[in-house]
Amino acid sequence: MKQFPKSTVGFFAALAGAASMLALFYFTAWAKEPGPAVNIDTTPIVRDAKAVTSYAPVVKKAASSVVNIFSTQIVHIRRFDNPFFRQFFGDPFGQDDGNLRERTRREQSLGSGIIISPDGYILTANHVVEGMDEIKVAIPDSKQEYTAKVVGADPPTDVAVLKIDGKDLPAITFGDSEQLEVGDVVLAIGNPFHVGRSVTMGIVSALGRTAEMDNSGYSIQDFIQTDAAINPGNSGGALVDAEGRLIGINTQIESSSMGNEGVGFAVPINLARHVMERLISGGKVARGYLGIHWQDVDAGLAPFFNLSSQNGVLVDDVIPGTPADKAGIKPGDFLTEFNGKAVNDGNSLQLAISECAPGSDATMKLVRNGAAMTAAAKLAELPVENAQSNNVQTTPASTKNDALDGVSVSDLDRDTRLALRTPASLQGAVVTEVSQSSNAAAAGLRRGDVILEIDRQSVSDADTAIKLCVQAKGKRILVRVWRRDSGVDGTRWLAVDNTSHAS
Repeated sequence: MKQFPKSTVGFFAALAGAASMLALFYFTAWAKEPGPAVNIDTTPIVRDAKAVTSYAPVVKKAASSVVNIFSTQIVHIRRFDNPFFRQFFGDPFGQDDGNLRERTRREQSLGSGIIISPDGYILTANHVVEGMDEIKVAIPDSKQEYTAKVVGADPPTDVAVLKIDGKDLPAITFGDSEQLEVGDVVLAIGNPFHVGRSVTMGIVSALGRTAEMDNSGYSIQDFIQTDAAINPGNSGGALVDAEGRLIGINTQIESSSMGNEGVGFAVPINLARHVMERLISGGKVARGYLGIHWQDVDAGLAPFFNLSSQNGVLVDDVIPGTPADKAGIKPGDFLTEFNGKAVNDGNSLQLAISECAPGSDATMKLVRNGAAMTAAAKLAELPVENAQSNNVQTTPASTKNDALDGVSVSDLDRDTRLALRTPASLQGAVVTEVSQSSNAAAAGLRRGDVILEIDRQSVSDADTAIKLCVQAKGKRILVRVWRRDSGVDGTRWLAVDNTSHAS
């Protein structure tokens, strides 16, 4: 480790930060009134039947419920105009005597939807209709087109509910996504590439998946993964089982080419239905809030907290005044159970909490310093401005160098505090540079992190950080850092290889 001059802070103006573990847990509020009458069939699928030669009967049962969605947004463009710019860039808008001109253009989005009630309620993906000024729904079989209104939308689950003025519409039958198993046959129905209604077949490749989201907010993810072809335009369409029952809403793909590569994702219908009922009854989904920063645990971190298992969530920090704080939860606690359900990782904890309502009581099991404990909290409502969460796994450290070799630190002086917008009470050493080939970089340490502790000893300044690093023993050292990312700050733990100091 080397120490940079304390005035070396200019690069902080460009810091983008890194993933902050703000675990803002969210739970869906109870519906105020019943939703639309929907068809539900939870009969288990028959998995020992003889080979099927055709899925035509299944398609006939489900396809008529899948509609095409065409949405339009009017984009206003304001352009500063003067002869200098026209000389070099031309004048695509035509001649105008004013200096500031406004033009508009129409942006269109293509997607699919699913009729879920005879009176015109439709489920689709939120990103198909988000921000759109006009939404048209076309029912292919009847050749009819309707103007739709958005009843409610929920970006965290990418679910939206539309309503059209119709009657006796072909509503789909809901299945039970909890009964799905990897290997079950599924069909994806939608309108890819504007070619018209299409059906593709595949299997359930995995359950409980998470995936990268295009938006910057948090998301509730428990995706069904399938190799049934899902392409642009399929979003919001139906994923049905071998009986033609709706078990998911197609939402996105993982692809390097923007086309199908056999990795598609769908929102489980049980989660979508849960959200749908609350959107219809109240127009929004209220969520609860626990108030901790968290991270998943890898093999490098587990020994520092006397953990026999990595199944759980490690608390990085507790936000003062939140339900977690009032419940006595502390940094370093390891949550293993929430309301009687085992917590395997952060995503499973989010899903468990999503079954609760703001204001409800929650019980938790945790491990603190190797000892089992319990905690109880009354959940608050998630503040809208805090609706962000990033789940970034700790990368296993390398074994090439000393623990903090390749890391430069500086004191947390006034200018640095202003650049990083740190809390006034925060004490530590700010990381000014991290070699990408270092153990620290492999463990997740980043420029702009503030080192708070090394091997559970407080760091007050750069000199202390260097001293504690030199004194550190063992194959790994435990480093606690404060980090800001996109306006959200919090702490996290890192286990850094210290092989050449091993004892």
